[in-house]
Amino acid sequence: MVASLHASAQPSLRVNQNAAMTQIDVVGVKSIDGVICLPDFFPLQDFDPMRPKSVDTYDIPEFDETVFVGPSAVLDDDVVELLNSLSLEDKIGQMTQAHISYFIGCDGLINKTAVEYASSVLRMGSVFDSPSDFVGRWGNNSPQRFANFTNTIQEIATSLGSKIPYIYGLDSVRGANFVKGATIFPTAVNTAATFNPANAYNAGRITAKDTRAAGVHWAFGPLADLNHQKLWSRNFENFGEDPYLSSQMVHNSVKGLQGNYKQDRSRVASTFKHFIGYSMPINGKDQEARYIPMNYLMEYFVPAFKAAIQAGAATGMEDYGALNGQDTVASNKILVDLLRNHLQFNGTLVTDANEMFSMFLKHNTAFSFEDSSYQVLNQSSVDISMSLQPENFFYSAIDLVNTGKIPISRVDESVGRIIQLKKDLGLFENPYSDPALIDTVGSAQDVEMSRDTARESIILLKNENEVLPLSKSEKVLYVGANFNSTRYLAGGWNVHWQGPNDYEGDAVYDGYGDTIMLGVQSLTNTTVNWIPGYTIDGLRGVGYETIVREARKADKVVFCFGEKTSTEVPGNINTLRMADDQYDIVKRVAYETATPIILLLAQNRPFSLGELSSLADGIVNANLPGTYGGLPVAEALFGVFSPSGRQPYSYPKLDYQAAVTYFTPIWNEYDPEFAFGQGMGYNQITYSNITVSSASLRPGSPVEVSVTATNGGSMAQNEPVLMFTTQTIRRGYSPEKYRLRAFDKQIIQPGSSRTFTFTLTAEEMMFWNVDLDQVLEEGPVDITINAFNENSVVSSIYLYTS
Repeated sequence: MVASLHASAQPSLRVNQNAAMTQIDVVGVKSIDGVICLPDFFPLQDFDPMRPKSVDTYDIPEFDETVFVGPSAVLDDDVVELLNSLSLEDKIGQMTQAHISYFIGCDGLINKTAVEYASSVLRMGSVFDSPSDFVGRWGNNSPQRFANFTNTIQEIATSLGSKIPYIYGLDSVRGANFVKGATIFPTAVNTAATFNPANAYNAGRITAKDTRAAGVHWAFGPLADLNHQKLWSRNFENFGEDPYLSSQMVHNSVKGLQGNYKQDRSRVASTFKHFIGYSMPINGKDQEARYIPMNYLMEYFVPAFKAAIQAGAATGMEDYGALNGQDTVASNKILVDLLRNHLQFNGTLVTDANEMFSMFLKHNTAFSFEDSSYQVLNQSSVDISMSLQPENFFYSAIDLVNTGKIPISRVDESVGRIIQLKKDLGLFENPYSDPALIDTVGSAQDVEMSRDTARESIILLKNENEVLPLSKSEKVLYVGANFNSTRYLAGGWNVHWQGPNDYEGDAVYDGYGDTIMLGVQSLTNTTVNWIPGYTIDGLRGVGYETIVREARKADKVVFCFGEKTSTEVPGNINTLRMADDQYDIVKRVAYETATPIILLLAQNRPFSLGELSSLADGIVNANLPGTYGGLPVAEALFGVFSPSGRQPYSYPKLDYQAAVTYFTPIWNEYDPEFAFGQGMGYNQITYSNITVSSASLRPGSPVEVSVTATNGGSMAQNEPVLMFTTQTIRRGYSPEKYRLRAFDKQIIQPGSSRTFTFTLTAEEMMFWNVDLDQVLEEGPVDITINAFNENSVVSSIYLYTS
């Protein structure tokens, strides 16, 4: 969609000269006789000694969020006036985004000369990433230090060159995870496991506030990819494998991040990513090729992105690599026909990191940097080039316009969207950090909200002989590196891109977090019997040979399986099989002792359990519950609450099932270790027969579906109820085995019942055919409540096309 340009006599859109940069006192780096010292060992960056006040509670202004707030196809008059006043260099600069390392000197601190050059010569419009990653002096920047950094950049940007403030983008994917003290929430896959969209909203809301406190206005999230290929290193960043579940979570995440972002200065611009098909690499490796039929793409991958756009997402990001052989970044089919025309996205579109020039440097799809720029500008609707070498785009794009290869109207289209975004975020009013928000970072109320999400996300998958919950009087042996670790509970995008390194360990958090061990200690008030046993990679380590002996003395043994923090290419793996040492030690305990075994999974990917699945008496999947996930996990183990999480993806038995989803065709094998939606609590929940308002489902005539759940246990149960459909016969196109259509979650007290009511429409049963038409075929339909669980119930209706 091309933005309409309307000029008027409104005042010029420039930075409010009355907006003063707040001076924030920060502790300096070490020095000797006035000379700044570099860290003694650079991989161990200096720890920022500063801490936010982290007030217990706070109130921030509320704005109307009931109305649609998002990017418009029509630019404001003052935006057009500013756009028309800019030189070609100013405009191309607005489309140029540099990595933060571009602005950091050899001492690891801000290089003002580089910022001045970027602003006055390259006329740069945006910057991305955290100064704590790669080259910065500080291992984790306090909000005060981060704000001082961004404020300095803005002060320079608004005084040189085009004098337009920068927009700063950051991968704040589940909290302001690059800001010291900020509350890091459970990962998106955990949020999906809650089947409670309010948790996605809450995480987005706190993420926005803490990100804005650092002077950053743009969050690169939520991820709207599907957990389709379970080998993929980024599954933990997404909301499960189901398009409906993902859509609900993405919609609420966008709302939480943005709210009424055109008025609310504690909100940020959200970014749906990665458009599109990124999560289905053919070999399971990040950034590898994807081959996805277009009707399959429309049916399963598009819905979550559509939900983000309908929620008002201000920006989007295209994905790494190629879809069906074509580089996405230069695809007219994907980024114009599908994104702009079909989905009606009017916001700003950014490339993923260096992706424009991967065409030349990596993919062999361009002859030069200029050819890369030409293909992207000529064929796609990309607005901003995220780059590690910003000069390449800046100079090549200028040449393309000056030689007539790219019309200035194409540039104006993008720059208009960028300036409008900056205006909407209030950057022309005040581009600086709000010190009042800094005090709220790490607030106790934020931490408790994170823990509540973690509590709802924990999935009980097996509980033979009621081995769980644990009793405080029992002697329990805990084994595994991640039992006593904060960083291993949080995954990648946590302090750093790849998480804290081995030199930093948990010390980099400075107490902002907990561990499962601390959680157990707080509940039992006893010394915990813990043997690391094996490393986070599963290789035998400290105390490995003593595990069997100690297990004989214990009433129960809990084996914690984890995964080293990672994401993207560094997180690539070749198999879902764990290290042999882990399988071997569990089997030894099973065969050489009579001690019941519990498996506690706290990892990014669903690693194969093999024989251990049958040997274990209890299995709990905590996924990655975040830096404050330790206490909730301990509470689940000891029965402080009854688990209510459900599997947001299919948990494969072996590698060949890594790309199998529960919506596989009805006649295909579906035999995972644990199915989508599987999970239980400590209570006996029974369901009544399903009642339907009609046995016939027709277009324009929805059917009401009701079921009553009864809690026969002794604890309150926060019960998620999932409604699936199966069209058992569908002409020409094999129906899916199951398809999630709705879900709800309510607390049921012991001995009480709750009725859950859903609406099913015939239109939901439409599907995309190979001609890329959405069609409806008649046939019998089974409605299943809580498929894949022992207490599921089924009712049948008939679907008509008219």
